[in-house]
Amino acid sequence: MAPPQGQMRPGRQLAVLGLIFTVLYLLVFFAAGAKGSWTDRLEPKLGLDLVGGTRMTLTTEAGEAPPASSLERARQIIQNRVDGRGVAEAEVVTEGNRNIVISVPGQNADLNDVGTPAELRFRKVLKTVDGGGPVNAAPSPGASASPAPSGSPAPSGSASPSGSPSPAVTSSPGAGGGQGGGAPAPTPTPSGSASPAPSASASAAPAAPGDQTPEQQRAAVERKVGAEAWAAATALQAPADFSADPALAEKLKPFADLTPQEIRVLPAGVQFNVPTITCEKLDQRPPGSIKESNQQVVACESGQQKNLLDVAKVEGTDVQDADGVLDQTTSQYVVSLDFTGDGQSKWTNLTREAYNNTDSQCDQAALGDEGRCRVAVVLDNQIISSPEIQGVLTGDSQITGSFTNASANELASQLRYGALPLTFEPQEAQNITATLGTEHLRAGLLAAGIGMLLVIIYAFFYYRLLGSVIFLSLILSAILVFGALVVLGRQIGFTLTLAGIAGFIVSLGVAADSFVIYFERLKDEIREGRSPRSAVPRAWARARRTIISANAISIMAAVVLYLVSAGTVRGFAFALGLATILDLVVVFLFRHPIMTMFARTPAFLSPRVSGLGRALHTGDDDEAPTTGKTRVKEA
Repeated sequence: MAPPQGQMRPGRQLAVLGLIFTVLYLLVFFAAGAKGSWTDRLEPKLGLDLVGGTRMTLTTEAGEAPPASSLERARQIIQNRVDGRGVAEAEVVTEGNRNIVISVPGQNADLNDVGTPAELRFRKVLKTVDGGGPVNAAPSPGASASPAPSGSPAPSGSASPSGSPSPAVTSSPGAGGGQGGGAPAPTPTPSGSASPAPSASASAAPAAPGDQTPEQQRAAVERKVGAEAWAAATALQAPADFSADPALAEKLKPFADLTPQEIRVLPAGVQFNVPTITCEKLDQRPPGSIKESNQQVVACESGQQKNLLDVAKVEGTDVQDADGVLDQTTSQYVVSLDFTGDGQSKWTNLTREAYNNTDSQCDQAALGDEGRCRVAVVLDNQIISSPEIQGVLTGDSQITGSFTNASANELASQLRYGALPLTFEPQEAQNITATLGTEHLRAGLLAAGIGMLLVIIYAFFYYRLLGSVIFLSLILSAILVFGALVVLGRQIGFTLTLAGIAGFIVSLGVAADSFVIYFERLKDEIREGRSPRSAVPRAWARARRTIISANAISIMAAVVLYLVSAGTVRGFAFALGLATILDLVVVFLFRHPIMTMFARTPAFLSPRVSGLGRALHTGDDDEAPTTGKTRVKEA
C-alpha cells in the first residue's frame, strides 16, 4: 500500500545519505593523493602540536628596529607564501620588534626560502668572465670572445604583444672560457672605449649582518686584506690575469679568505675583477646583498659564469601578475609576467636599449649568439635567466629557466605576493617533537570519550528507544567528519590540531541541542492529543525551523571567527563550522527519516520502551481500542 500523498518516504533520504557516504569514502580511498596501504589512506593530516614539525625564526638585519607596519607587512607576505604552498595550520607570528617565527607541521617542511626578499630585477649584462676560480692562461692577442657551448643550453623564452607577432626573447649559453680554461679579457666596445668599471664609492653594497654600518663593514674588510691588496683590487679595470702577472696573484691572495658576508660589501668592480672571488662565494652571499637597483652588481649564472650587471631599469614592482605555466611551444615550464602600464614602458625601453646596444656598454664577451645584448633576470643574488634580446618587445614576457612545475609556481607565488619590505636572516630552525601534543591529544580524546559515554548513557536512560537515534546520529556524524578531514587534508591542506579537536567537541553541544528540541517538541505534540505516528511529522515541521536557526548562528559565528583570526584559532573555527554543517546533513537525512520509521513500530507506542513517558498517557493512538479514558480527538 502506497503512503498517502504528501507523506515522506524515509527510504529516499536514507538512500541519499548512503550515496553521500559512498562518494566520500571513494574519495578517501581512491582520489588523487590516496597512497599507501588502506590504513594509511585513512590517516588525516595532523598539525604541529600532534605530529611535530619545523619552527624557524627570522630576524631583521642589525641596526634600528624596523617600523611595526613593515614587520607586519613582511609577516603577511610570509604567511601568504607558506599558505601558497598548500600548508595549512601554519602559524606565522611576530616576536618582539624584529623577529618573525614560522611554525609548520610535518617533518619535511622546507622553510629555507620563505624569508628571502624575492626582489626581481631586470639588468643588462655588461661583462662576463669565468667565475670558477683564478685564470691560469692568458687569451691570444686580438682574440674575440665567442659563446662557449655548455652541457645544457639555457632554455629560451618568448614575449609577444597581444594580437601581433613580435620577436622572441631567447636565452643563449654564456660566453667565457670553459671550465679549466682561460677567460678572454673584455674586448673594446664598438665605440672604442672600454666599459667603465664602477668606482668603490658608487657600488656600495648593503650592510652585512652585525652592528656595523656598511661603511664600517667595508673598512673592516679593507683592514683584513691589507692596504696593498685593497689598492691593487680597486685599481683593476678588467679581470686579473694571474699567469701574466704572478705578483698580482700574491697581492690579491688575501681576498681568497673572505667570507660571503664580507664579500657582499665589496665594490662591484672588485667582486668581478678578482678571480679568487668565485661564483661559489658569490652565490652564498646573504639574501638582499645586491638589492640596490641604482648600482651595478655582480651575479652568477649556473654557478660558473660571473657577470657584471648594469643598474636595474625594470623591477619586480613593475610586474603586475605572475603565473607558472607550461609553454606549449617548448614544453617547458616558464613564469609568465604581466607588466603594469609604467612597467611595460620600462620593459620596452630596456629591450630597445639592449637590442641596439645604444650606449655600447655590452662588451663582446657578454653578447649573445647573434651579437645582441643579453638581459639578466635576477632574483635576489642569482641570475635565473639571461636571454638575448632579438627585438624591441612591446608585450608581456616570460622568465625561462630550468623550471619544474613546482619551482615555476613557487617563483610566481613569490613574485605575486610581492617582495618583502625587510631583509631577514634565519637565526634558528628546529624540529619539534609531538610528545607534549600527543599527551594532550590522549587526554583530550579520553575526556571526550568519557563525556560522550555519559551523554549516551543519559540519553538511553531518559529517552530509551529514542536514545538509539541519538547514538546512531552521533556515530554517523563522526564517520562523516572523519572522512571529510581526510579528503580536505589532501585537497586543501587542512590539518587537525588540538584546537580543531576542541571545535569538534564543542559541536557536540550543538548536535545535542537539536535532539532536545526535536524530542521535546514531539512530546508536546503528543500531550496535545495527537497520536505518536502523526505527532512525528508535525513535531519535525515545528522543530525544524528552530534547529536550522540554531545551527545557522553557530555556522555564522564560525565563519566570522575564521575570517578575523589566525593560526590555530582558525582551525578551531573551521572544525566547528564543518561539524555543524555535517550535523545538519545527519538531521535531515537520518534523524527525521529514522524517527518516521520508528513511529510505525509497536515499540514506539510503549511509554517504557519509547522514552516518551507520560506524554503517551495524554493522547491515544487512533488505532488503540477504546477504554474508559476520555478520548482526545486529533484536530
